[in-house]
Parts: sequence; C-alpha cells; structure tokens
Amino acid sequence: MSEVKSSHDEEFREYVAARSAGLHRAAYLLTGNWATAEDLVQTTLTKTYLAWGRIRTTDSVDAYARRILYNTNASWWRKRSNREKPTEIFEDRPDPSRDFAEQSAMRDAMWKHIAALPKRQRAVLVLRYYENRTDAQIAEVLGISVGTVKSQSSRALAGMRKRLGDRAGALGLTVHPGEAA
Repeated sequence: MSEVKSSHDEEFREYVAARSAGLHRAAYLLTGNWATAEDLVQTTLTKTYLAWGRIRTTDSVDAYARRILYNTNASWWRKRSNREKPTEIFEDRPDPSRDFAEQSAMRDAMWKHIAALPKRQRAVLVLRYYENRTDAQIAEVLGISVGTVKSQSSRALAGMRKRLGDRAGALGLTVHPGEAA
C-alpha cells in the first residue's frame, strides 16, 4: 500500500514540477497580486492532490486543476468583494529601464481594465490570450458552452474597447465599427 502511495506522490510531484509555473501565471493574471496568486495555486494543488488517485490516469488532469483554480478564485472573489478594498496599487518589482516603464504602463493599463471585467469574462480572456487556449479548452475548464465562451469574449473585448477609447489601438484592441465610445 505504501508503494502505491509513494508512486502516486511521485507522479503528483512530477505534475507540480511541470505545471506549477503555468498555474502561477494564470493565478497572477486572475488576481493581480503575487501573494494571492501563490495562495490560490497552493489551494488548487491541495485540492488536486486530494483527488489525485481518482484523476491521475485521465486525460483531463490539467482541465481539472484549471477548473479548481478558476472556481476557487471566483469563490474568493465573492468573499473579498465584501471586505476592504485597497486604495493604492504598488509595483511588485520596479525597473529603471525606460522601455520597461512604458511597457509596464501599457500592461498596467490593460490589466486595470481586465481586472474590472466580470469574473467569467476575465477568466475567458486570461485563458484565451494569456494561456493561448482554444474555445473548446476554455469551455471545458470553465464548465460552459463554446458559444458562451465566444459571447463572453466578445462582450469583454467590446467593453474594453469602449472604456479605453482612443488608447485601444495602442494596446492592440482595434475599435470595430459601431463599438466606438
């Protein structure tokens, strides 16, 4: 029995080594904070470990872990919305480079608008544009239909174009006819 557990533990360690960077990236993009992202990944991996014996031989281990990540974030988001709201955002790692500062400002502007989106729209954009997932993969991870993925993506991008106005083009979001602010 201990050999089986040891084998399962080793498989899980290999899974974590291979996938934790991607989970951390997705968690940061969802939360906008490295500390919260780390907590989210730890919770996700704990829940995944508890189900490891059941899911380890399936083809959907990644989808299972991603679904836990997004569902846990949504749950935390609901709980956080009733708590204190930060008034300032501090840079994690400032860099004196001018190019970096310009790119960082553009990235921060984009992130500000992504973070303001409803949670499902934000999750769809993170999965599509930051993790390069297909509509079918996004639908599987979030437990929604492909049509819902497309409509949520369209609504999210249209809302961002409207909010960004003239800056949308500089951030790579071209304004489509009929969607101008």
